[in-house]
Amino acid sequence: MTTHVLILCTHNSARSVLSEGMLNHWARKLGRDVRAFSAGSAPSGRVNPLALDALRKSGVDVSGLRSKSWDEFAAPAAPDQPGAPEMRIVITVCDSAAAETCPYWPGSPVTVHWGYPDPSKAAESDQAQAFELTRQAIGYRMLQLLALPLDSMDNAELRTALADACTN
Repeated sequence: MTTHVLILCTHNSARSVLSEGMLNHWARKLGRDVRAFSAGSAPSGRVNPLALDALRKSGVDVSGLRSKSWDEFAAPAAPDQPGAPEMRIVITVCDSAAAETCPYWPGSPVTVHWGYPDPSKAAESDQAQAFELTRQAIGYRMLQLLALPLDSMDNAELRTALADACTN
């Protein structure tokens, strides 16, 4: 059964998109049945080009990445119409999204905050490097997630393991 992961950041233009791209990339490479999505509470409507560049340069397919609202994932599928997949894990990657009141997520997923500095706040001359370093940090943490025995963990075990990944 596919483990669905939703990664949230307020504008869904950089860190959450980097996370979606890296988790899906590593899951495919490792043959893990994990599918990542990203969204924002106030999506900008566009993905930062530097985020896409960092992903492309590392061999990640960016064709399906877009900035979208978390509302797309708050409604479960109905028998007569498609809806969002039920999330097992919801990760916030920016402090402002972590502080917001999230919608109700069907299925009561495990939630965790893995904060990263906003690479778009770096000096303009350093932004490309900031995006690449953020992509690397996120990629490492996504590998930690994929190393977990997700199919055999209950939510309490998963919550503890995901929280521990923040401190390692």
